[in-house]
Amino acid sequence: MLGACLSLVLLFPLACSVPSSSRPPSRLCRRCCDHMEPPAASVHYKTPEVHTVINMTILKGDKGDRGDKGTPGKPGIEGSSGNRGPMGPKGSKGETGAPGDACKIPHSSFSVGRRKSLHSVDYYQALVFDTVFVNLYEHFNMFKGKFYCYVPGVYFFNVNIHTWNFKETYLHLMHNDKEQVILYAQPSERSIMQSQSVMLDLALNDEVWVRLYKRERENAVYSDDVDVYITFNGYLVAPSLH
Repeated sequence: MLGACLSLVLLFPLACSVPSSSRPPSRLCRRCCDHMEPPAASVHYKTPEVHTVINMTILKGDKGDRGDKGTPGKPGIEGSSGNRGPMGPKGSKGETGAPGDACKIPHSSFSVGRRKSLHSVDYYQALVFDTVFVNLYEHFNMFKGKFYCYVPGVYFFNVNIHTWNFKETYLHLMHNDKEQVILYAQPSERSIMQSQSVMLDLALNDEVWVRLYKRERENAVYSDDVDVYITFNGYLVAPSLH
C-alpha cells in the first residue's frame, strides 16, 4: 500500500510536465547557455545615406553689382588729443568793418565857463554861464545854468572858481533841490583857485547845477572879460543797466 502511494507521487510530476497536444507551447525552450540572438527574421538593415557634392568652381557666376551703402554704426570712444601742431603762417589783414551806429552808444558831456564876476544878492542864487566849450546834445541849459539828465547812469562833475579878495566864497553843487558837496573859501587878502568834484548816480530828468549861498558876509566869485576863471564840467561815466 505504501509502495503504491509512493509510486503515484513520483509519477505525478512527470505527468504534469508532458505538454498537452491540444495547444501549442507558449514559448521556446532553450538552455541557459544558449546565446540571446534574435531570430533571423527580426534583423533590421539600415539604409546608407547618400550625400551629393557639388563643385562650386564649376557653377560660379559673374560678379554682381555693388550693394547700397549701409547705415553708419555707433560712434566709437573718443580718442586722446594729439600733440599740438606747428604754428601756421600769419594771415593777411582783414578789411575794415562798417562804422557802428552812434545812436546805440549813449554819451552825455558838457563843459561851460563864465567870464563875468558875480556877487550874490539873494540867499540862494543859481550860477549861470556864458561860455560853451562842450555841450553834447545840448543837455546843459545855458539859460538856467542846469544840466538835465537824458541818459541815466553815473556821472562825474567838477566845478572850479576863483575867490575874491576879502570876500567869502560859498557854493553848493546841487542834485535837484538837495545839496551834495560844498565849495568854500574864507575871506582872505589873497585870491585863490578852488575846486570841487563828485560822482552822482542820476535818473532820467534829474538836474545838476551850482548854487551860491549868501550868509551874513558878502558872497562873490571873481572873473574878468579876458580869462575864464569859473568852469563847470560833467560827463557820463557808465550808463544804467536798466
